[in-house]
Amino acid sequence: MSNTTDLIETDYVIVGAGSAGCTLAGRLSEDSDTTVTLLEAGGRDWNPWIHVPIGYGKTILDPSLNWRYETEKGADIADRSMYWPRGKVLGGSSSINGLLYIRGQAQDYDLWRQMGNVGWSYDDVLPYFRKAENQENGASEFHGDKGPLRVSNLVERNPLCDSFIKSGVAAGIPQNDDFNGASQEGIGYYQLTTRNARRCSAAVAYLNPAKKRPNLRVETHATAEKLLFEGKRAVGVVFERGGKRITVKAKREVILAAGSLASPQLLLLSGIGPAEHLAEHGIAVVKDLPGVGENLQDHYGAIITYESKLPLTVNDIMTSPVRQVKAGLEYLLFRRGPLTISAAQVGAFVKSGPQASTPDLQFLFQTFSHDEYDAGLHKFSGFANFVCPVRPESRGTLTLRSASSKDAPVMRPNYLSSETDRRLVVDGMKISRKVGEQAAIRAHIVAEYAPGPSVQSDDELLAYARETGMSIAHQVGTCKMGNDNMAVVDEQLRVRGIDGLRVIDASIMPTLISGNTNAPTIMIAEKAADMIRGRSL
Repeated sequence: MSNTTDLIETDYVIVGAGSAGCTLAGRLSEDSDTTVTLLEAGGRDWNPWIHVPIGYGKTILDPSLNWRYETEKGADIADRSMYWPRGKVLGGSSSINGLLYIRGQAQDYDLWRQMGNVGWSYDDVLPYFRKAENQENGASEFHGDKGPLRVSNLVERNPLCDSFIKSGVAAGIPQNDDFNGASQEGIGYYQLTTRNARRCSAAVAYLNPAKKRPNLRVETHATAEKLLFEGKRAVGVVFERGGKRITVKAKREVILAAGSLASPQLLLLSGIGPAEHLAEHGIAVVKDLPGVGENLQDHYGAIITYESKLPLTVNDIMTSPVRQVKAGLEYLLFRRGPLTISAAQVGAFVKSGPQASTPDLQFLFQTFSHDEYDAGLHKFSGFANFVCPVRPESRGTLTLRSASSKDAPVMRPNYLSSETDRRLVVDGMKISRKVGEQAAIRAHIVAEYAPGPSVQSDDELLAYARETGMSIAHQVGTCKMGNDNMAVVDEQLRVRGIDGLRVIDASIMPTLISGNTNAPTIMIAEKAADMIRGRSL
């Protein structure tokens, strides 16, 4: 962290050092005549659990690394609130996520283009996925091997994983060894954002190589409070640290990369958003933009949990001190073993039925089992399959709780408010059960623990999904890109009606992509960095 004064002057100020912010800071600071200041509300990524792959089980609850958001209660999910982990550390959520490298389907990005976002079709974005990627399996038409973000194969291959893949194939799901290649459909192993069995977050990939550059300034524990304007031009940011307010003046641009929750909140606090809502909190309107905080989307699904016949699960390791020590030594000495695994080890992208032209469901198979995050792992040998619709139709909202940046926003995801989403989550559980009935995985199963054999009808399955379903923290869309009245940014990610201000993070996605959001967010930042620099691939 640089020595702090009351005023910092810079060419670009970036708010948020997450997947997008670290990427932007790394790329923009490549130009030695450009000064960049990166603000992060959290601290340095020194916690060792960040860097051990299985450490997400610790960081997902750690308030020193995690904003630990809670949504409002939802009528369609049995009047429950939902826990949303978001990173509060260098690397942001890429420092605490489940490490899965998934881009989504080509059709996701072609839809963005069809919605009027020129330059965002799959053919437009694929070069930026390749630019970011350092693929263990080498370069190809779909992959790059010279980028900062290391993408690796899973080291630890549990027999349960192989059995689940065999059972998926037996159930009619094609095997797929590359979800990010020619087609996403099928079942196979996930790839991870790891390098030498250590997490390769956006901070590790992009910020660490850049942090010694004299033109890059990184300010940690710096909570952005509001944006500064001269007329309709953004000219800076005020941040707070330890009770002291510091101003960063940007000669060229202010860039919000604080994520799908904090970026719209900061716009609203600064007077950009629905005028009526701003007036409710006594905030002067700089620009009436009704779409700020609207269009909130997330992946929500249900878990099929099994009791295992053999002690092959992470549950068994974590309930045995001897096996914990063995796993720790195996990792320290050889970078192998159960501490190297991601949040899900096997995945599948499947069609819910003949009406689906592309996969509309994602499976995340886990060699462990649990209920709520804070309840810990089950005490029995258990494994599970999480099932969710990949392109949910349900839309939520984010609004201000108060005019203070210290108060979390009001988040209403409206999960399962769409009939299509309700149908898909039920179809997904039924397909998952069909896989569970096949010989290879059935040989490992004592019984289905949840929802359990008594739950059979569609109505019963839907009730289970409402009462026990979970988010996998893929919030997007709250500052959507487009050219309609509800769009917040244009295809250059410039805030509509405001000069010198862009939003560059997952909040600009007009629709949620088919899978995990870390890789697409890094792609967005890679592409935006070239936009800002006036370059193209």
